[in-house]
Amino acid sequence: MQQFDDLAERREAYALLRQRLIYISPPEMQRLVELLYPCVIERRLTEIIAQRRGIPKYMVRVDKHAWTDFLRLRRRTLILGLSVGARIDILRHSTVGVLSNEQFVVQTQTDRFKWGSVLKDLRKAQSDDPNAAFELVVLVDDFSGTGSSFLRYDENDKKWTGKLCKFLASLHDAVEQSVSVVSPGWELCVHHYLGTERAARDIPAREQAALASGSNEVRLERASHYTFGAKVAQEVCISSSNPNHASLVALTQNYYNPKIETDHTKVGGVKHLGLGYGACGLPLILHHNTPNNSLALLWAEEPAGQDATSPPLREMRPLFRRRQRHTI
Repeated sequence: MQQFDDLAERREAYALLRQRLIYISPPEMQRLVELLYPCVIERRLTEIIAQRRGIPKYMVRVDKHAWTDFLRLRRRTLILGLSVGARIDILRHSTVGVLSNEQFVVQTQTDRFKWGSVLKDLRKAQSDDPNAAFELVVLVDDFSGTGSSFLRYDENDKKWTGKLCKFLASLHDAVEQSVSVVSPGWELCVHHYLGTERAARDIPAREQAALASGSNEVRLERASHYTFGAKVAQEVCISSSNPNHASLVALTQNYYNPKIETDHTKVGGVKHLGLGYGACGLPLILHHNTPNNSLALLWAEEPAGQDATSPPLREMRPLFRRRQRHTI
């Protein structure tokens, strides 16, 4: 609070912490991880088998042939982490006896040897089919604010980019080297433990646009299946267009150092990071890190200084220091 000049500003900052701040604790995040299999993956497997068999979903467990198909499809499911936040370790532990360790890959950009290894383990487990391949691939990450790091169109390079494109490129490279990781008609599922309503709306729309354009970077036979463990409602976000947020928005403008801006933050579409990357305006803290989509007052760290072309630069003191993925 000492960085703010007057009492009214300190009260506004204190109100942000007391009334608006959302903190996701370790037990809460762990619970979101543990719910992935029973609430998302198992349900999707059930939906697929029910559709294939032409039966109601509740019949899958009681129909002998449908249950056999379910178990077979479950083993043909591959789970990959989009970042360390995917907590593949917790996910593995929570599915012991249900999924095999060989069904988890800690990163999406892997080489043909790793692809070949998981494929070899699958064919060993289902030895009756020498051409067995994965039918369901699940990409997992902890959080999405704007969804631009997952998929966005790069106006400079005139192509689609992001984590999805990197995964598909890695998969395509494996196939070109005769490692047929996925079967024809395979399905991609993307799950974020936590995300904004904005991301839940924009990511599928971007993928649809990429597929409609015939993009070489997004080569999918069908649209992906997107899910979120929990969503941050739009009404909790701080907006410059909301008159009730005017004092807080002014605080993010007045106590700001432009040196926190980088080439990586510019792709969010908003240069000024007072309201966070992409102007998401989130009052959100994750226990293991602070998203840069949150208000910069919460996470930005920059010493005071002087720039010859601008007024003196303010010091920014983080309350919840952010571990930067991109550094200079």
